[in-house]
Amino acid sequence: MTRVYGTGAYDFKRHHVAEYPVDLSHQLGDKPVEAKPGAALPSSITLSEIQRDQLTVIASANWSRVGDAKDKKPAFDPELVKRIYETELRVKEGQRKTVPLQRVMILEVSQYLENYLFPNFDAESATFEHVMSMILMVNEKFRENVAAWVCFYDRKDAFKGFLGRVLRLKSERELSIAEKTNYLVFMINAFQSLEDEIVSETVLRLASFQSWHSLSYGRFQMELGLNSDLIKKWRRMVKREAAKHGESFDPSTALEVQFLRNLIEEFLEILDSKVLLPNHGVNGEDQLLDVNGMEHVDDACVLYCERFVELLIDLLSQLPTRRYLRPLVADVAVVPKCHLSALYRHEKGKLFTQLVDLLQFYEGFEINDNVGKQLTDDEVLQSHYDRVQSFQLLAFKKIPKLKELALANIGSIDNRNDLTKRLSVLSPEELKDLVCSKLKLISKNDPWSSRVDFLTEVMVSFFKRQQSQKEKINALPLYPNELIMWDESLVPSINYSGEGCLALPKLNLQFLTLHDYLLRNFDLFRLESTYEIREDIQEAVPHLNACINNEGETAFRGWSRMAVPIKEYKISEVKQPNIGEVKPAAVTAEITFSISSYKAQVRSEWNALKEHDVLFLLSIRPSFEPLSAEEGAKASVPQKLGLQYVRGCEIIEVHDEEGTLMNDFTGRIKRDEWKPPKGELRTLTVALDTAQYYMDVSNTAAKGAEDVYGTFNILMRRKPKENNFKAILESIRDLMNEYCIVPDWLHKTFLGYGNPSAAQWTNMPDLLETVDFKDTFLDAEHLRECFPDYQVFFVSPDGTENMDPKPPFRVRLPKTIKSSTNALPGNKKAKMSSMSDIPIEDSDKEKEKFVVEAYTPPDPGPYPQDQPRQNSVRFTPTQVGAILSGIQPGLTMVVGPPGTGKTDTAVQILNVLYHNCPSQRTLIITHSNQALNDLFEKIMQRDVPARYLLRLGQGEQELATDLDFSRQGRVNAMLVRRLELLSEVERLARSLQLPEDVGYTCETAGYFWLLHVYSRWEQFLAACNENKNKQSFVKDRFPFKEFFSDSPKPVFTGESFEKDMRAAKGCFRHLKTVFQELEECRAFELLKSTADRANYLMTKQAKIVAMTCTHAALKRKDFLQLGFKYDNLLMEESAQILEIETFIPMLLQRQEDGYARLKRCILIGDHHQLPPVVKNMAFQKYSHMDQSLFTRFVRLGIPYIELNAQGRARPRIAQLYNWRYRELGDLPCVNQDAIFNKANSGFSFEYQLVDVPDYHDRGESAPSPWFYQNEGEAEYVVSVYIYMRLLGYPANKISILTTYNGQKLLIRDVINRRCAPYDFIGPPSKVTTVDKFQGQQNDFILLSLVRTRFVGHLRDVRRLIVAMSRARLGLYVFCRRSLFEQCYELQPTFQLLLQRPDRLALNFNETTPHTERHVEETGPVHLVSSVDEMISIYQQLYAVKFHQYVAPSIQQASMSGQDPMDADIPVSADGVPDDTLHVSNSELEDNGRKVDSSVENHSNGVTEMETSMDNAHVVPESNSDQVRMEE
Repeated sequence: MTRVYGTGAYDFKRHHVAEYPVDLSHQLGDKPVEAKPGAALPSSITLSEIQRDQLTVIASANWSRVGDAKDKKPAFDPELVKRIYETELRVKEGQRKTVPLQRVMILEVSQYLENYLFPNFDAESATFEHVMSMILMVNEKFRENVAAWVCFYDRKDAFKGFLGRVLRLKSERELSIAEKTNYLVFMINAFQSLEDEIVSETVLRLASFQSWHSLSYGRFQMELGLNSDLIKKWRRMVKREAAKHGESFDPSTALEVQFLRNLIEEFLEILDSKVLLPNHGVNGEDQLLDVNGMEHVDDACVLYCERFVELLIDLLSQLPTRRYLRPLVADVAVVPKCHLSALYRHEKGKLFTQLVDLLQFYEGFEINDNVGKQLTDDEVLQSHYDRVQSFQLLAFKKIPKLKELALANIGSIDNRNDLTKRLSVLSPEELKDLVCSKLKLISKNDPWSSRVDFLTEVMVSFFKRQQSQKEKINALPLYPNELIMWDESLVPSINYSGEGCLALPKLNLQFLTLHDYLLRNFDLFRLESTYEIREDIQEAVPHLNACINNEGETAFRGWSRMAVPIKEYKISEVKQPNIGEVKPAAVTAEITFSISSYKAQVRSEWNALKEHDVLFLLSIRPSFEPLSAEEGAKASVPQKLGLQYVRGCEIIEVHDEEGTLMNDFTGRIKRDEWKPPKGELRTLTVALDTAQYYMDVSNTAAKGAEDVYGTFNILMRRKPKENNFKAILESIRDLMNEYCIVPDWLHKTFLGYGNPSAAQWTNMPDLLETVDFKDTFLDAEHLRECFPDYQVFFVSPDGTENMDPKPPFRVRLPKTIKSSTNALPGNKKAKMSSMSDIPIEDSDKEKEKFVVEAYTPPDPGPYPQDQPRQNSVRFTPTQVGAILSGIQPGLTMVVGPPGTGKTDTAVQILNVLYHNCPSQRTLIITHSNQALNDLFEKIMQRDVPARYLLRLGQGEQELATDLDFSRQGRVNAMLVRRLELLSEVERLARSLQLPEDVGYTCETAGYFWLLHVYSRWEQFLAACNENKNKQSFVKDRFPFKEFFSDSPKPVFTGESFEKDMRAAKGCFRHLKTVFQELEECRAFELLKSTADRANYLMTKQAKIVAMTCTHAALKRKDFLQLGFKYDNLLMEESAQILEIETFIPMLLQRQEDGYARLKRCILIGDHHQLPPVVKNMAFQKYSHMDQSLFTRFVRLGIPYIELNAQGRARPRIAQLYNWRYRELGDLPCVNQDAIFNKANSGFSFEYQLVDVPDYHDRGESAPSPWFYQNEGEAEYVVSVYIYMRLLGYPANKISILTTYNGQKLLIRDVINRRCAPYDFIGPPSKVTTVDKFQGQQNDFILLSLVRTRFVGHLRDVRRLIVAMSRARLGLYVFCRRSLFEQCYELQPTFQLLLQRPDRLALNFNETTPHTERHVEETGPVHLVSSVDEMISIYQQLYAVKFHQYVAPSIQQASMSGQDPMDADIPVSADGVPDDTLHVSNSELEDNGRKVDSSVENHSNGVTEMETSMDNAHVVPESNSDQVRMEE
């Protein structure tokens, strides 16, 4: 049976890699650099300089296994490790960095950890420097987001020993601040890797129940008093400890007990005494400088404090560590102490302040820590009231001075000011007694316990009423403003290097509650969209060229496509607040602008603005005089742009100059009344953000600040596809305000807790005991292949054995099949969680019987359109397992490696599901329109009626089908079908000699069915029961014989009663379908408006509704209003969809009686390929925002089915990536089909790595950051493409891929110069990036890897897998061998590539695109030595192929070294040169006259061609600074 996998040690690896920027200020001259110990490595060094670097030389001599360095190495030397650590890996005290980043990068790339540190690690004898070096290497792997723990799995005991040493490291010697910070970063990374069993076993002990031994007595009593169950648990634990260690053992001395407490106390000491350094004043006393005394802040200590608060946030934001750690954090009063620290108020402590606020939020999070249940707003409020009331009671009884507080109402004492004021009546001793002895909030021994401000802060923190999450998020503006946009700690610029921390939430494995999940996603999505909006503003505003005119007002001398000056702006209405709110219910404004200065194309874009589009209002006020160079260097981006304010708004209406409504989709303007817009002025009515408006107005009133809304002078729009953030944020906010229900069966799994396989179908109630597989199996043998563990027993519908079974088959599931699909053996998590699993039968035991019913489907009807469409795919056993799991209730996860038929499997799940549960509705979600259309086109070819299919969104226009599956298209189809069916009813009435008016409406047709059709059929059946012995009875007496007289074949033979009776039932089934369809059309007859009909179709009629995840998020509110319902969710490409965009489609319907209707969730994707696109590197790397729900589920160990047979690529090409998957084999077709067995003509190998040396003394170059180009690879790739075209390879079968946008544009430039002008070459099918080509394929792929200094973002193994798996027949990789062969993560692929020559191997004996040579034969091999040789090869090939075509002047040009491609050769429709290309030389001579005449006809000016080729070897300029690299 199908194997279902969970997470094993090698299954999920962290591999979100990115390239990090380096200091561009250091530019090298021509001389090579000899790096000094500890020196930073300049960014512009070449690979040869890296190879001459001291560290590289040491690596080569001691541990490197690459190239020439594979000889015997000297024995391990601990002194070498110590020397490297002391000289290369330490930084000076006080710097805001913990390691010399580029020295660490060189060591990490040289595999220092994998080849030297860990193989020689011994937990007992390893030195301090050895352990610290390993910590730094692991941290660097996390910073670069590559698999950090994988290299440890070969020696698991040593790995455990290493982690143990790390925990004891601080007791070995005093660490410097930088070392302490590195240590913290390691702990952060470890606590973020709880899916790794060895790591989690070690680190979770630190946050276990044992840690409560370190609590103060008062806090300990308080926590146990709150939960009686904990008392029993504590007693059991103490007994176990006593039994294990003996009675005399003091548990409070254990490492697990003291570890986190010691860390916290160390942090508080540094925060209090080392962050701000004292300045010796004139009078000799130590005094702190004021806030501007920047030089007296220790940056290293600030970074340490930020990192420590980050660690605490991580620990409090996941339940396994939060449960027992939160009392410890409260006991030491971390948050109040941070609030009172000097750093919290210092301007250098801005990030620290934001982190402390986030820590405070998570410390008071609304959750019951012990049971993990989310607290409702009422429960939180009641808990607050109980706490304050008990304090008032205590004050009334024991503290006479606080009697006034004791008798006050709660609302007057639960805020900071009132509580502080009322506590001020107590003396310091009384306050200490209250806090430490009576309330026991902190220990008497706390060093801060004598500070009055601290004691007051503790009281305020404990008794102040906290604002609820809902209130906070509802008060938050959805549009970003200028303060958030340029706050680097919230929205970092693109060059975030991964060294520091940020005030951002993280998306890791687990979430506290659904509210926590939504809140983190809301924050990150909002900030990611803020980053994109900021980029758009920075792009648009400079084009306006703002200045101050003579009147002292802002004027604009330039113009921008996306931004226009405002002529007039006024706020037209501010509505009263709703009850219980302070912000206005609505704020509307009117904006007038002119489009007179734009050309037609841009005008049409502004005229296309419509309701719900989001715009931005900008206030620009440039400085009177331009900034000097020095000022410009210091100025922020808003200062450089003169940008004062940014506010968002949403369009309500658009009017032209005459006040006529434009772009109205509400139906107020009829189609026939529509007129083109008049004039050049446009007036918009817009809705402003009410929360932002209230904040601005309050600020103006309280502080006398400028009125923001009187200053706007620019209106900016954005591209529609990128401007849907507001709708998605509103959807998330609505979900937070609802009582948000994920189905009970999915809830715990979704949050990351409990049994990982709890949502799997084998653990679900309401299983389908019998499954009709319809056309899934092609024959009986196919079914046996798919269930090899069972003895398949075929029966007929009557229960007798069937000796000649034919599909379709109905399967009764045996009991053991429900338990045999547990997770992979060896995966501890999955083993532990297999609840009541019955062990899989041993092979030597008798196989269990598997009963399969082979039934004959009823006759569908006499017409060709009645015949069901059949599946022709021979599904593999694994695919059948996925289909079986998908049609059962619960969560199904299918990992589909490249070419394994994910779409076919998904379509068959839908097909079988429709036939087994015809009343249920299924929602299909994909990431891209392309994938949705592929899926939809295949569904249409299965036996699912077209009337039940619906495609929503913009992409339906691209469907390659004659039918229109949009809402409007389906409504029209239903109305057309209604008329067709009514005419059939009329024909039926005529055939029965009845009046034809019965076909007037669907209603009359329904009566006709009951009175005349169904009654006749019943009479006929009764008569048949009495005349079964008459062979021709059915033929003679069938009542609708005349109606079916137009069938292609005679319906009845009269030879057999049974055969005729089966045909009669088929005819009646045809009639029944006609009247059933008419009944479904009746609603469209009754509903008159198009909108009502479309909504009915979507909510009631359609059984399968498809849309993209973006459309689902945008339209959620509409779906809820219409009462949209669905039972099943199938998500394709789910590893490419953001977490939140996966979650929202699960909740597009209202709950039914408090329960979720969703029964099945089928996620299909591949977490080994590229993740969702997140443009800002910080959100991608620091917050893991690019982690999809699918990937998170895999990391959690949730069982999945991995498809294991690919049918895309040649088996040898598949070996380049199948190492990344378990047991990925090949379908028979890739071994048997001739196309896979024939070699690639003109090439010796079907795949090859081609080493490209420096071209014109240059390797990679970067005209602007991340815009990497490599001229040599671009020339080489295009030359090989031209060579292939000259051989006759079709252009549409070749794609050119690269890993960077800069290279993509450079290759396109070269192609435009070399190929596009000549029809017989032309451009290839696609020139694009690997990222953009995910999900696509082609026969031949030419791949340029670009980089020659550092590997860059190809270190992300997922990008490598995508790059290697796009080709079917030929893959040629152009790169710098010496760089990529030493990359640890890429070795499985590059070791295979390097088994072949690293120079391109060509076969000159083949000059046509067809060859009989077998793929394993190389033939005569010619190795190409360089780019220039490749260029001369295609020139010579051209001369051989077309020497008869070429005029003498062109031949002379050829001899002078120019490209002789200047004759246009006729091409066929698919871009292949016409048949003349394939003729032999003798045939060319025979047809010489004909060819000459064709040249005369086609050569329209040789001179022009010659001039275009003169510069053929000059690299074309590319518009580099306008395009950013996408990662």
